[in-house]
Amino acid sequence: MSSTHPSPAPASRVLVLNSGSSSVKYQLLDMRDERRLAAGLVERIGEQTSRLKHSPLHSGGESRERTGPIADHEAALKAVAEELAADGLGLDSPELAAIGHRVVHGGKHFTAPTVIDDTVLAEIERLIPVAPLHNPANLTGIRTARALRPDLPQVAVFDTAFHTTMPEAAARYAIDVETADEHRIRRYGFHGTSHAYVSRATAKLLGKDPSEVNVIVLHLGNGASASAVRGGRCVDTSMGLTPLEGLVMGTRSGDMDPAVIFHLMRVGGMSADEIDALLNKKSGLIGLCGDNDMREIRRRIDEGDEQAQLAFDIYIHRLKKYIGAYYAVLGRVDAIAFTAGVGENAAPVREAAVAGLEELGLAIDGELNAVRADEPRLISPEYARVAVAVVPTDEELEIATQTYALVAKKS
Repeated sequence: MSSTHPSPAPASRVLVLNSGSSSVKYQLLDMRDERRLAAGLVERIGEQTSRLKHSPLHSGGESRERTGPIADHEAALKAVAEELAADGLGLDSPELAAIGHRVVHGGKHFTAPTVIDDTVLAEIERLIPVAPLHNPANLTGIRTARALRPDLPQVAVFDTAFHTTMPEAAARYAIDVETADEHRIRRYGFHGTSHAYVSRATAKLLGKDPSEVNVIVLHLGNGASASAVRGGRCVDTSMGLTPLEGLVMGTRSGDMDPAVIFHLMRVGGMSADEIDALLNKKSGLIGLCGDNDMREIRRRIDEGDEQAQLAFDIYIHRLKKYIGAYYAVLGRVDAIAFTAGVGENAAPVREAAVAGLEELGLAIDGELNAVRADEPRLISPEYARVAVAVVPTDEELEIATQTYALVAKKS
């Protein structure tokens, strides 16, 4: 009589890494039930005051912190591996299926999650000139993780990929075609994992398939972007060659006459680097009123601060312009979804953005808008022709989902 042994369960865990210039955010998820097993952040890498905060979510244990110098990303990932191992979730576990990496810029080439090899690495590196703040850090995280687990599939999930479905009429700038092509100048868009996740979650909230729904997604955080999504595919988005274009943001100007740059060079005597810093780090809300935290701005408004009120009004004015523009692009809108830190938590922003748009079928129920919750929810009255929703984004889950689907398909 022969005995049979059950085959081992397939690996189902995905580690998601988001590597910044001096930080690493991470989450470990079990994709059988999309359960988070652990999460954490390493910040101030390369400084004497580095800090790692780790939360063992699977066991309900208390968060742990370690402080002290962490020299580089390799040391940071090794420290992360030690924390995971202390919870029985080590990187050497046979249950780890893959590591998914957030990569900000994938250009036109990468339209979907991609298993990383040397050719993929070289292409991400080639895109550094159009993403000098982000792609180098993403590459460092990838190379470090590959060195730690060279046998494990590593997958790049690109912020730009969701937006590659835009038609050329939306993606092209009206400049000389040869110059644009030579220097890869076009609208790429960013926050793509968030826009993909939120547009699908909004369709689910409406009880429909994503292919049946037209959604305007408003990702409002310190960085902010809007997208027009028709039947699950992006047809326009507010960020462009870089994350500077579009909405008013925490520290970025958003849309602006490009001749302002020439004026600042010729009349203001500013260098390209100084203007870059001005528009990316000293503009937006912080440039208008000295604060980029919407909670603080609202507090100041309540106390009668006119500068804070003007900053808020400019922020809302730009937001309304994009809602109207994307309504025109889509022709029919089934829902508007607010997401990210401001979109999910700032009821006055949502109320002001929709106010006066009743002729477009938009309205907000004040009581529903005031409710705070972690789940997707509708905040529009039943009679509204267009649903208004608050949908918490989950970029880590989106990256893990895309990563796991890809490696499962290839195995």
